[in-house]
Amino acid sequence: MAKSATAYWDFGLMRVVAVVIAAACGLVPSHGAEPASTPPAVRPANPAFRTGWVSVPRSPGRLTARDIGLVINTSDPYSVEVGEFYAKARGLQPQQVLRVALPVRPTLTADELEALRRAIDSHFDARTQALALAWTEPYAVGCNSITGALALGYDASLCAQTCAPSKPSPYFNARSARPYTDLNLRPSMLLAAKDVAGAKALIERGVEADHSLGLRGAPPVHAWFLATPDRARSSRAAFFPPPGPARDLGVVVHVERATTLHDVDRLLLYETGAASVERLDTLRWVPGALADHLTSFGGQLDGKSGQMSALEWIASGATASYGTVSEPCSHPQKFPHPQVLLLHYLQGSTAIEAYWKSVAWPQQGVFIGEPLAAPFPKR
Repeated sequence: MAKSATAYWDFGLMRVVAVVIAAACGLVPSHGAEPASTPPAVRPANPAFRTGWVSVPRSPGRLTARDIGLVINTSDPYSVEVGEFYAKARGLQPQQVLRVALPVRPTLTADELEALRRAIDSHFDARTQALALAWTEPYAVGCNSITGALALGYDASLCAQTCAPSKPSPYFNARSARPYTDLNLRPSMLLAAKDVAGAKALIERGVEADHSLGLRGAPPVHAWFLATPDRARSSRAAFFPPPGPARDLGVVVHVERATTLHDVDRLLLYETGAASVERLDTLRWVPGALADHLTSFGGQLDGKSGQMSALEWIASGATASYGTVSEPCSHPQKFPHPQVLLLHYLQGSTAIEAYWKSVAWPQQGVFIGEPLAAPFPKR
């Protein structure tokens, strides 16, 4: 039987309270059935959109290329080629690159993760604040995402009940621009795409994005937030920002109840809730664009889950995305908070910082994209 729960998102000086769904079987019913758009006995999120902005701390800076460590899997030809391309594109020094041999499959074991962690800790010193992982697989460690397990430690107990609350991230909505120095945590992001050509295009978009938006006199970009008829997957709707122009930032916010978005120009951010998102080929993204969809298995990058993979966002032209690798239920804390994501990005943070700071419980979520994309000048 599904049940409702009260969940809390803590923003330092303010606390946002929302009714969210905690279903025993989550967004995907048992017995292998397709997800129901309106599960029985599910209590929907607050139908009223927010009328004001939440508060986020002002970051004292942002990550740059000198703060990044790059990990290349020598067992994976994709990883070798994409990693070398990334090192050149971002001007990384030889000591910023670690080469390891990992199995090329969706999931690592706990022992394989520990070996990777030891190699990372041995190679990189305290100057390395975050990691770029040059592969698409592996993306998980058991029920944990590889990015969550590397940053927060592997949580085997979560796999007994993946719908349970998971470990909170100290990096959520944090002021810090030095996560390893301040929090002993290295956020990571996969340079993931469907193929090498797609990964190189992703990297080029990330580099092109730097300091490209929010400039005086430039046409605005657009952030779209859709509450779909799928009530479970629209559990973030109560946290959407107020619609309208974001003053002096060159961004127009759109909030609508709709199934899909299409034929949009200068798209910066697109967040929705659906098992699969249609008409991505009609969207015209700006370099540095972010996009994700709340569903159970968007982080299963092998495409075998029956739901749309986050790789589809990258293939359509987005520069970073996010998805969960195991059944999270619709706890909104396990997905990017719409306002926190947008506001950190607009103040000049990189894609990896904005995405990581927007997820309160990231243990099951994998972050993908070009980590250093920073389209907005520091404000």
